[in-house]
Amino acid sequence: MKKTRVLIGMMGLDQHEAGAISVSRMLRDAGMEVVYMGRFNSSDMIIRAALQEDVDVIGLSFHSWDFLYYVPEMIEMMKERDIKVPIIVGGSVITKDDANKLKAMGAADAFCPSAADHEIIQSIKGIIREVSGRDE
Repeated sequence: MKKTRVLIGMMGLDQHEAGAISVSRMLRDAGMEVVYMGRFNSSDMIIRAALQEDVDVIGLSFHSWDFLYYVPEMIEMMKERDIKVPIIVGGSVITKDDANKLKAMGAADAFCPSAADHEIIQSIKGIIREVSGRDE
């Protein structure tokens, strides 16, 4: 059975990668393959890497409010290119209200800083089940 592949990246000038590294390790420990892009990515860089690496989910980490710009831009770029890789967003500044807005924009899920590991893992597994019918 194919392992779930998750791309984790940070966009813009955000340099706070402790959360992204922590989530990457947590997903790896849960049996997923993680492609870690690190800092200073653009929407185009993330999309190209997601296609090259054949990932199932894109995880974006934000420590600032850059998600208000980058997530809608990325979703629009993916729609224009007919790319259907689900996006999950998380970060230390995301509130429950922000999470709801991100989901309304088209993100598959969004997490506040208080999200537990099992919530993130279960969300990804649920998204994979919904998109591909694959059971992890």
